[in-house]
Amino acid sequence: MITLIHTVKPGETLFQLSRDYRTPLSAIISANPSINPNVLYIGQPIVIPGFPDPNTIPYQIDVSLNNRWLRLYKDGILQKQYPIAVGKMLTNTPVGNFIIINKAPNPGGPFGTMWMSLSKDTYGIHGTNDPSSIGKAVSHGCIRMHNEDVEELASIIPIGTPVFIHP
Repeated sequence: MITLIHTVKPGETLFQLSRDYRTPLSAIISANPSINPNVLYIGQPIVIPGFPDPNTIPYQIDVSLNNRWLRLYKDGILQKQYPIAVGKMLTNTPVGNFIIINKAPNPGGPFGTMWMSLSKDTYGIHGTNDPSSIGKAVSHGCIRMHNEDVEELASIIPIGTPVFIHP
């Protein structure tokens, strides 16, 4: 398996990468024997074991926070566009490049019928128990979808699918 290479961004630590990717710190250190775990530098490549190289996955997810849509691409060709809800002013949806690191059907409560974790601790793409919220800026930072939409999306994309979130 070709592995995921994470490029260090300002302020990141190995501990935070361990949390973001839900991967034991010891596994990340073992996969990167030449690094000093206490000193990371911006732009440094870090191997994250257990995930495929996103370049080997034909799917990409593009999220526009301002337009409140999520687009699914396969081999660069738009497959489908879904309406979404995004984070409110005090709990913005994070902007950046992430991957889908796991899927959890039936998480319950406000998360609807499907949860897909992003490689940013505590954030995900999920369903909702409040369909009237779709199209609004109302979440605690997650990307909220209609249950049938998030179930469809989860059935198509593999773990490791890149997610690009922008304004």
